[in-house]
Amino acid sequence: MSVSSVPLVLNATSASVELARSLGLRLVDEWSEQPDQLHVFFDEGRLVIGLAPRNRENPVAVDFELSLRNRHPGKELLLKAVGGSRNRATVLDATAGLGRDSFLIASYGCTVTMCERMPVVAALLADGLRRAGRSYDCAEIASRMDLRQENAAAYLAGLAEADCPDVVYLDPMFPVSGKSALVKKEMRLFHSLVGLDEDSGALLDLALQRARHRVVVKRPPKAPYLGERKPQLSIAGKAVRFDIYPLKAFAK
Repeated sequence: MSVSSVPLVLNATSASVELARSLGLRLVDEWSEQPDQLHVFFDEGRLVIGLAPRNRENPVAVDFELSLRNRHPGKELLLKAVGGSRNRATVLDATAGLGRDSFLIASYGCTVTMCERMPVVAALLADGLRRAGRSYDCAEIASRMDLRQENAAAYLAGLAEADCPDVVYLDPMFPVSGKSALVKKEMRLFHSLVGLDEDSGALLDLALQRARHRVVVKRPPKAPYLGERKPQLSIAGKAVRFDIYPLKAFAK
């Protein structure tokens, strides 16, 4: 089933009016009759996006407390890919999405800037960060996360040399695979909202010019290298591969 690429804001709370205005979306008083129509709305204090309840699918939200509970200390390939926890690197997540990878990196002491160019997704991220900032377990981690609603290429190109990140992390959109219903649902939603990241090859080229120490690209295990650029090394698991482009060694 496909989903509509233009969500509607459901007027369930007073905050919905301001949300619709800020996102430039149409405000509606009830669920659309279209079965594949996406809706943005507030649910139990969280900003979420999803289909009408008759579809019997839970809406999608940014939930950093859940991310913290699902963390597996010492086993994350992503942490190894960005250079380990001892470096306390500054990281630019150029394709932030729902922010799970950004949160994981920040949970080990790194400072993370998240770029998300899709306004609806950025709104979900901002809401997740606000809630994490009020959480006893997540507030300290969230304080190291900064959200920028803009194109990562423009952000990188505009940085002064002294402000360039140690690591640039790219997780471009790729086709859905695997058996996880949650992943399939979220990927379907993101494909509808964002589409494929057709400029990801050019973003990798720019990242290699602006990162201080390395660029890391997340890929499916058997996917071709991004932009046909072969990395110096890769770290692969069953479900994902991290291609690493080292530029300069971290200080010991």
